[in-house]
Amino acid sequence: MEEHLLWMQMQNFSGDTVHTRRSCIGYFLEWSRERGIDDPKEITRPILERYQRWLYQHRKKNGEPLTFRTQNARLRALKGFFRWLTRQNYLLSNPASELLLPRLENRLPKYVLSASEAELVLQTASDNVRDRAILETFYATGMRRMELANLKLYDLDAERGTVMIRLGKGKKDRHIPISGRALAWIDKYIREARAELLATAADDGTVFLNNLGEPYLRYQLTALVRVYMEKSKTGKMGGCHLFRHTLATLMLENGADIRVIQEMLGHAKLTTTELYTRVSINLLRQVYAATHPAAGLGRKDATAREVDDEARAELFASLAAERATDDDGE
Repeated sequence: MEEHLLWMQMQNFSGDTVHTRRSCIGYFLEWSRERGIDDPKEITRPILERYQRWLYQHRKKNGEPLTFRTQNARLRALKGFFRWLTRQNYLLSNPASELLLPRLENRLPKYVLSASEAELVLQTASDNVRDRAILETFYATGMRRMELANLKLYDLDAERGTVMIRLGKGKKDRHIPISGRALAWIDKYIREARAELLATAADDGTVFLNNLGEPYLRYQLTALVRVYMEKSKTGKMGGCHLFRHTLATLMLENGADIRVIQEMLGHAKLTTTELYTRVSINLLRQVYAATHPAAGLGRKDATAREVDDEARAELFASLAAERATDDDGE
């Protein structure tokens, strides 16, 4: 396993990917040792299928089963590990080559903030200039939490109203716009609070610092966002990713092209962006109001049933794209 992880590092896999691979393979090694299996040559496809059944039946300490996403991740790591073992001639054949992974649910985000709800969440952080600047940045850019944690002072371009995200997911850079209001709060934070946080730490140019004067860790940013979500009393829960969902949905509903949203979020594939946005509820509502016989009952304004042809075409295109990605073609 250590040789495999070293190979991944040599191939420039991210540290998070290597860490996840170590954990997933480690679970399997522990399971194998408990059953007296300590040699890769002893692993067969039936043994891997037995492990897959164990993952499905396993229960966590709280009594809940592993999610299918967790099961899929652990098995996918094993497929990569055994593929590497075969290529390095540790094994003559790959026992995991025909292992079928559990299908993942194509779930929509559980919560998405409306524009008024997003403003309410931002207002709850107004007493803390650093936290307000963080929330404003999440809302304005939709960047991932590690992208925000790694943000440097030289990545901000107030004159152009842009921010450079370096080595985002997939080790890709991207240049995206940021709102003037977010830049104003960041500037206020830098002038009024950042110097105090730096009192006991060397300055490496990281924009947002925690109370110890160090760059934020992922779980710290998640906890920060959840605190203000609870304070806002919107009835919705979520962490940093909630602002990615919100940005994508609100931009789509206001007429943004989905490829623009793809660039903002830094998705390699358009289908990933469609998972976040799917079909805007506003477009659905327009088409529903125009085509369902009962939709206009009780409405005095006949124009409420009118629908824009462009919106209708965009809706049908989105549905066609979604149908094309369905494995069953349903």
